[in-house]
Amino acid sequence: MPRINPGNESVEDELKILDMLFGCWHKRLSFPISGKRGQRRPSAAQQTGTYVVCLDCGREFAYDWHKMRIVARQKEQDPAAASLEAKAS
Repeated sequence: MPRINPGNESVEDELKILDMLFGCWHKRLSFPISGKRGQRRPSAAQQTGTYVVCLDCGREFAYDWHKMRIVARQKEQDPAAASLEAKAS
């Protein structure tokens, strides 16, 4: 059995495949939720302002009201890398 290298990007891909095969399929979702102004938003709502929640596992997904579908997750960036990118441009 091959060893898993923590610094290897393919490990993340392997985990995604395993999650697709054996993890939650997110079949039962909540009605889309939009937060009120001034309230703390979950990370899923940061993208579009609206999100849905899997009723089986509790995972949150960004939701687009106009397309009426879950949107792809943006890669999360640590704050230090984001500030360096902003200064560079």
